[in-house]
Amino acid sequence: MAFGVKRDELNRWKENVEAGQIAFLTHYWIDERFPGCATVTKVGCSDLDKLEQWGKQYGLKREWMDLRGKYPHFDLFGEHQRRILAAEGQAEHLRRFNL
Repeated sequence: MAFGVKRDELNRWKENVEAGQIAFLTHYWIDERFPGCATVTKVGCSDLDKLEQWGKQYGLKREWMDLRGKYPHFDLFGEHQRRILAAEGQAEHLRRFNL
């Protein structure tokens, strides 16, 4: 279950993903499969090669991409999430979600 994201943020993320840009969307998220994780960052891009190359710099593998639906993305959790958001200059995500 996702919450803490506004419709305009989600729509902007979708537009950027469809346009082939690397796009970030962080929201609160509860899933029993991931205890201790209260947020997730979805890093998406419709250009799969571009997304793969982006992920490689952080040790992410192509097979970890979520390819279901129209918006291919990596899901980032925990320390990887914090480290990558900081490296990408996504201070607003870090501040807003107290990461």
